[in-house]
Amino acid sequence: MANRTSSTAQSVHGTDPQFLIETTFRQRIYDSLYWKDQCFGLTVTGVMEKAAALTSLGGCYGASRKPTDFLCLLLKLLQLQPTRPMLHELINQHDFKYMRALALLYFRLTESSVDIYQTLEPLYQDFSKLRMRCDGGEFEIVRMDEFVDTLLREKQACFVTLPVLTRRMMLEDTGQLAPRISPLDEDSDSE
Repeated sequence: MANRTSSTAQSVHGTDPQFLIETTFRQRIYDSLYWKDQCFGLTVTGVMEKAAALTSLGGCYGASRKPTDFLCLLLKLLQLQPTRPMLHELINQHDFKYMRALALLYFRLTESSVDIYQTLEPLYQDFSKLRMRCDGGEFEIVRMDEFVDTLLREKQACFVTLPVLTRRMMLEDTGQLAPRISPLDEDSDSE
């Protein structure tokens, strides 16, 4: 099962979950040493153990566009498709920030717009520091709230093209989401 999606996995957005990562990057992941050595035969629990040991997040780096361990584990999660309660547990835990970031990116790729807004927006309050591996291989510090903002606003995160997200205002207008109350609004009301 090295490069195949689990037989029990359901399609996501009408396609095989692995196909959410573009073919060129997926092939680079399959060819990487980390994938062959560390990801072969992993279960969801094994992926979580590897994610707990991550020291950075990112997509591909360097001149040869080598995939990060973070991206390899994301593809493995897409293959295995963890259950929704397990995913919420990973997102709500506070001990392993890179595991949380991995679960957030997976959640953003696979879930509906309403669920994404309801789950990711509360994490604007998380200011943990994350090391992000940049294109050139160097590292930069980003905060979890910045990463969440990227997931909600940008078209791409960690070299992965994100599925189109329905605009929040449209979901509010149709009654699927309550209007967002910013913590900044709460602060100005108390003054």
